[in-house]
Amino acid sequence: MTEPVIPRLSATVLLARDGSEGMEIFMVVRHHQIDFASGALVFPGGSLDASDRDPRIRGLSDGAEGLSDDNLALRVAAARESFEECGVLLARDVNSGAIVGGARTAELGAKYRASLEASEVGMADVMEAEGLKLALDELVPFAHWITPIGLPKRFDTQFFLARAPEDHSLAHDGNEAVDSVWITPQQALADADAGKRTLIFATTLNLDKIGRSKTVTDALAAAQQDTIVTVLPKVTKTETGRILEIPIEAGYGKGEYHMEGGPGSVKLAQKT
Repeated sequence: MTEPVIPRLSATVLLARDGSEGMEIFMVVRHHQIDFASGALVFPGGSLDASDRDPRIRGLSDGAEGLSDDNLALRVAAARESFEECGVLLARDVNSGAIVGGARTAELGAKYRASLEASEVGMADVMEAEGLKLALDELVPFAHWITPIGLPKRFDTQFFLARAPEDHSLAHDGNEAVDSVWITPQQALADADAGKRTLIFATTLNLDKIGRSKTVTDALAAAQQDTIVTVLPKVTKTETGRILEIPIEAGYGKGEYHMEGGPGSVKLAQKT
């Protein structure tokens, strides 16, 4: 009997802002040549890098107190991926205590983003060289998903929610992500239903979950009060498609989902 693939630790970030049509989430379109979620509209994120465990990082971060080494590394990965993929830097100047402004963030992006993506430097190097501290306290745990057993590529993913700094210019990196958009959760779900976009299962449910909040402040407050329940979907094949079961306690409103066709086709069915 083949042993299940051990899931890789990874972090994903829901960067949110208040827009004219309601709360918007920054999302990217995965490159078609990537072997996981290729072409899908996803939240920025990725696997842990060795540099995310740099022993210097605890002293170069706000919000590291009381976190285990794994939980700290996951938050560092979330901050790093936000910077690499989107150009948003969740960090504070050590002298002023203020979140780094948009102009300086753009300068630092031009200086470091490519090197970070190539694993030539880590966030500890950037923080130390530039007189900054990671603002990990800006990241609020939102969800925890593990790829179902039996799949060839699996991830153990922590989802975080953060308010995007107002003056940062967010844009995809052009490598792993080939497009990006600020979009309301409701529009993203409607586009998927209409066949205009592809969403994977976890993205669909987390868009639905965050879409219950009208503003970023509401969403952050709800996440802070929430109890995170790990979701490891159980997949059962039927004649009409796949049934995915998740813990009803996870807070998505249902415990059973009927999936037909591609990853963007999700039909919700109440568990009995």
